[in-house]
Amino acid sequence: MEFFLDPSTWAGLLTLVILEVVLGIDNLIFVAILSEKLPPNQRDKARLIGLGLALIMRLALLSLISWVVTLNSPIIHNKFFSLSIRDVILLVGGFFLLFKTTMELHERLENNHHENSENKNYAGFWAVVIQIVVLDAVFSLDAIITAVGMVNQLLIMMIAVVIATLLMLLASKALTNFINVHQTVVVLCLSFLLMIGFSLVTEALRFCIPKGYLYAAIGFSILIEIFNQIARHNFMKNQSRRPMRQRAAETILRLMVGEQNKKEQTKKIVNDNKKTTSIHASKEMETFKDEERYMINGVLTLAGRSIRSIMTPRSNISWVNTEKNTDEIRMQLLDTPHSLFPVCKGELDEIIGIVRAKELLVAIEKKIDVSTFSSKILPIIIPDTLDPINLLGVLRRAQGSFVIVSNEFGVVQGLITPLDVLEAIAGEFPDADETPDIIKENNSWLVKGETDLHSLQQLLNTEELIKENNYASLGGLLIAQKGQLPLPGEIIYIYPFHFHIVKATEYRIDLVRIIKNQDENQETSNIM
Repeated sequence: MEFFLDPSTWAGLLTLVILEVVLGIDNLIFVAILSEKLPPNQRDKARLIGLGLALIMRLALLSLISWVVTLNSPIIHNKFFSLSIRDVILLVGGFFLLFKTTMELHERLENNHHENSENKNYAGFWAVVIQIVVLDAVFSLDAIITAVGMVNQLLIMMIAVVIATLLMLLASKALTNFINVHQTVVVLCLSFLLMIGFSLVTEALRFCIPKGYLYAAIGFSILIEIFNQIARHNFMKNQSRRPMRQRAAETILRLMVGEQNKKEQTKKIVNDNKKTTSIHASKEMETFKDEERYMINGVLTLAGRSIRSIMTPRSNISWVNTEKNTDEIRMQLLDTPHSLFPVCKGELDEIIGIVRAKELLVAIEKKIDVSTFSSKILPIIIPDTLDPINLLGVLRRAQGSFVIVSNEFGVVQGLITPLDVLEAIAGEFPDADETPDIIKENNSWLVKGETDLHSLQQLLNTEELIKENNYASLGGLLIAQKGQLPLPGEIIYIYPFHFHIVKATEYRIDLVRIIKNQDENQETSNIM
């Protein structure tokens, strides 16, 4: 045992362990990929048996060093080629590795691999173990020949093989878990095995590829994959900081845009007999109709909107003034198509209650005081900073009525009905006494200044209008863009649209004509 005191012995042992680990990585990768085909409760057992058989096989071959050396003696020799037992083993193992790797790559590239499928057909346990043993024989032979060529002491070779196998055994589960999580790494590992199988075949046929070239290519590929995994990790880390609702909304919106692009790009197909076939594929691709896209977009963007963009503004509120006589109130109720009214004393900010038009008409006929009758149903008042998602719960408590929107100073800003929320999602539903906010003409749109900016942006199929949350209407956008209230006849350009001010007063913008820049190749159509 004196040779253990020789520093060269320890240097040889360390070098041999490193080489054995390097030569065993391909075996470890293949064991990890094959064990994935087994049920989860059998994978650890398969790895242990596979690497255990590799250890036993290598120790047995080390014990037969004299026989291993004779494996290089030619057994087949002619004028075309010369093959030894080692060459035949490498040739068979190389072709087997090429076949198995090609099948695995085909399965994964064809997307037939479903790890989470409940109906997945797992491979037989012993079938996988036999495949591991076959590859162990090939890889073990290469490792043993390397050991014989480096060290003369049998004990040192056996210690190096045991240490290398134990290291691979410790790393096998971690490597398998990593490969299962990162599917791109699986394809990379299979590519390595494909290259290794090809190198085994060429080596058996005496067309040797220097191992340094193989390891350099593998090392460079691993480096690139490390960069890719770091970039992916950072991307997922940044994504996780964003709200889940926003990420889900963007994913669904991308899906809808993709389906729309497919539909637009689908054309009629003409066969060799010059017969035009109907485009059933186009119809199948119409997963979302235009109305459906609008509504889905409205639902997904509802959380990001402000209360002001949903409510009926103060200027459009029809309210009952208790200081008027009953005849005037009766005529107002009969002439207005609304069924619900806020009842106020002198001004809109002094709300007494909420009444139904039919019930108030009956109360007036019975000579009941309007103020007394209206105070039975108190208004629900919400701040203009309320989250639109929380608004839905408030509307449910209103039981079919509406809620009043007020600012921090107690000034009424508007009111919201369930219909307002529906319009925010599905588009405008004009009342009998009002014209639509958007009128489509030949090559332009005639739009009211109070039109909700989210609805307009969806109809125009653009994302260029809403850059800030300081405004909720088209008029607010144009005033912010101009820096002051624009005058009739002025034109404001916001890519890719021209906004012509048709009608405006000293206080607000009433009517705008929107024309899309004719230089743009994209055309907005069928939005009404």
